[in-house]
Amino acid sequence: MGSVKRISVKKGGGLVSTSRVSLREITSETVREICALAVGEQQKNFVAANAESIAEAYFDELAWFRAIYYGETPVGFVMLSINPEANEYYLWRFMIDKKYQGHGYGKQAIDAIIEHVKSRPQARELTLSCVPGDGGPEEFYQRLGFQFTGEVDDGEKVYRLLL
Repeated sequence: MGSVKRISVKKGGGLVSTSRVSLREITSETVREICALAVGEQQKNFVAANAESIAEAYFDELAWFRAIYYGETPVGFVMLSINPEANEYYLWRFMIDKKYQGHGYGKQAIDAIIEHVKSRPQARELTLSCVPGDGGPEEFYQRLGFQFTGEVDDGEKVYRLLL
């Protein structure tokens, strides 16, 4: 018997979910818990702390950010830069807490992110950039279908996923 994948998307709003993983708005009640999520020591040079990302998001009108939950447990954080006028959808930050890595939550979260981006006007691709290096996220993104564009921006390799 195959598994059933449940996807629900609320355009521009609060909840985006794929299977048991959902993307939820961060509130005054949840912000401390989300800021406490962290990657392992060896991964810290690949992604900014969630508190820094949330602070940046409040000063960037293109930022869209959410906590990643598995059921009722916060497991990560995502931030996109969404510019529909320029048809640009960029995965700016993505992290899964060190305790929750290796359980498939990252892939499920990326699936939910892709569904959210696909629901946006004129969305044809999702781009991202990442610092190359041992322990970095490049292989993860490649397994999910992101292709290296050949571009390097400020030392980070640029990847694209056609939607």
